[in-house]
Amino acid sequence: MSSAAGRSVAVVGGGIAGLATAALLSADGYDVEVFEQRPTVGGRAGSWESGGFRFDTGPSWYLMPEVFDHFFRLLGTSSQEQLDLHVLDPAYRVFYEGAPGAGRPPHLDVRADTATNLAAFEEIETGAGSRLTAYLRTSAEAYDVALEHFLYTNFTRPLALASPAVVRRLPQLLPLLTTSLESFVGKRFSDVRLRQVLGYPAVFLGSSPDRAPSLYHLMSALDLTGGVMYPQGGFTTLIDAVAGLATGRGATIRTDATVVGLTTEGSGRRGRRARVTGLRWRDADGQVHAHRADLVVGAGDLHHLETRLLPTDLQTYPQSYWDKRSSGPGAVLVLLGVRGGLPELPHHSLFFTHDWHANFDAIFGGRVPTPASAYVCKPSATDPSVAPEGDENLFVLVPMPADPGLGRGGVDGKGDPRIEAVADAAIAQIGEWAGVPDLAGRVVVRRTIGPGDFAADLSAWQGGMLGPGHTLRQSAMFRSGNRSKKVDGLYYAGSSTIPGIGLPMCLISAELVLKHLRGDASTGPTPVPL
Repeated sequence: MSSAAGRSVAVVGGGIAGLATAALLSADGYDVEVFEQRPTVGGRAGSWESGGFRFDTGPSWYLMPEVFDHFFRLLGTSSQEQLDLHVLDPAYRVFYEGAPGAGRPPHLDVRADTATNLAAFEEIETGAGSRLTAYLRTSAEAYDVALEHFLYTNFTRPLALASPAVVRRLPQLLPLLTTSLESFVGKRFSDVRLRQVLGYPAVFLGSSPDRAPSLYHLMSALDLTGGVMYPQGGFTTLIDAVAGLATGRGATIRTDATVVGLTTEGSGRRGRRARVTGLRWRDADGQVHAHRADLVVGAGDLHHLETRLLPTDLQTYPQSYWDKRSSGPGAVLVLLGVRGGLPELPHHSLFFTHDWHANFDAIFGGRVPTPASAYVCKPSATDPSVAPEGDENLFVLVPMPADPGLGRGGVDGKGDPRIEAVADAAIAQIGEWAGVPDLAGRVVVRRTIGPGDFAADLSAWQGGMLGPGHTLRQSAMFRSGNRSKKVDGLYYAGSSTIPGIGLPMCLISAELVLKHLRGDASTGPTPVPL
């Protein structure tokens, strides 16, 4: 373990990864300062209030609870102490284009009870219950292997991955890497509705069922077995908890602090390595300041840090690298305050178009899909604090191409026309499919957020809502690394780097920085507590 005493760390970005990095490194003895360009911390996990409604503006699924539990235990606390978690039942509801009709039910509920889900699959397709049992068994095995051997590693010692447990499972693991999730599901289930339920988790990984490796069927070990929870008060309570743990251990958090460049000594030319010496940042008044640090952790968008904050000769991932990579989807977010109740919608709902090949081809081909699949969160189903009594809070996410040119959103329909048109179509679709014909007329608060906002406010590469998608060449050891190859003392955390997209992955990415600094090349989680 390297000595942390007296060593200073500057963290670029106050999202979940930056705050988690600050908490872990502060607890390990480093002097940490976080620089966040926005007025508040949280990054993609933001919050907005209007008219008595409070909206989470980013993540809304609490999955992989073991990762959160481990992170909090590292810091001597627990998820139970920090968060008021509620299990959702149903976990989510799926609405299908064209239902009801031809004997099709209006929707499918995925419940917190596995046996109920098996019965629901069997009712739709004879034999699907037993096939789902086998599917969930292999997904649980893949999830356990990933947690134990592939998520908590920096891949600095490849031979460390060749544990007996991994070698024994290679005959099962290798086909999962070379087969798409869509193909894997399609060989086991015929009904399009069941295929969509099992394939859609690829979207939350910034990909699509035909682009994501079937290894990611491990996600079904979470949402189909009672693993969907919600932190009462919204995901801002998670951000507040992690920020509080960071400051409680001595970290300083600066907001309205935009990092405009990293400072280094030495040169990256001719194979020589430079060393980071700190950064320059601009305050809310436009004044630029210098900050010296022994180490820097870039916990925001990796493309922005590498191509905008470093000179060309010190970039590990220059623009030519990104030109060969693929972003996850962009999105139009629609925040709606609705008068009256919406019993037709549970906490989470998915609206699937029948021809979702066309939907995904449009998204990843740079076209706005019509019609579009959508995700709807109604946190007021669980949390009375997010809406006035008797009213509802809706968060609508419509996957779109990652293209800032689609425009920016706005309040009360004042966003760019293409963004507002997507929002109008989504509201109409939800009203029609869920049986709420007067939905549009009951909206009293409305705000839209588009790919242009992700690019401008979060410095997101290509305006993506998540980060680089989890295709095979952008997963595990093939994903962007988390340590500069040209600048000593420069590390990375967040969804752009290993292990990937999502709140749990960002927490792990913070721990991977800690493991680098400790010289820990193990493939499993750090022993608790620190």
